[in-house]
Amino acid sequence: MAKINLLPWREELRRKRRRDFGVALGLSAVLFCVAMLGVHLFIQSMIDRQVIRNDYLKREIAALNKVIKEISQLEKTRQQLIARMEIIQQLQESRPEIVHLFDEVVDTLPQGVFLTKLDQRGKSLAFWGRAESNARVSAYMRNVEGSEWMGRPNLRVIENKEQTDTGLSHFELGAAQMAKGEGAGK
Repeated sequence: MAKINLLPWREELRRKRRRDFGVALGLSAVLFCVAMLGVHLFIQSMIDRQVIRNDYLKREIAALNKVIKEISQLEKTRQQLIARMEIIQQLQESRPEIVHLFDEVVDTLPQGVFLTKLDQRGKSLAFWGRAESNARVSAYMRNVEGSEWMGRPNLRVIENKEQTDTGLSHFELGAAQMAKGEGAGK
């Protein structure tokens, strides 16, 4: 005898398919959420790693900036020390020059000429004095011109004895200090 199924099998098949579809849809949604969570965690870990690297770089840059600042301070101090050493060296080299200059002032001073004041500013010299005659001032200028340590005499002011109450001519003479060998020599 043939079996006849009178039950609504199509309806049951539809329900089974709907249930399977719902389960598949739910599993897909869960898998999608898990995948999205995994992607989110991966990207967040990459961001955290980059933040840590950036912080490390900032710390290192700050440390290097501090070292650079210290180096620039040391360089500035070095330049100041070099400048001081150069000044000291110049002073050491010029120390004997003043002694020679005073010797030359005395050696070049002719009879009948008296100095009242001597002024030096750098390499410029100024002499104020009195002389028995204008010829004596001229002789003094020739002596300065022939000196090893002085040169380029320049008569700035001369007052004749008739104009002064002292009976002597008053004069102001400029000259330049020379290093040995720059002057005319004796």
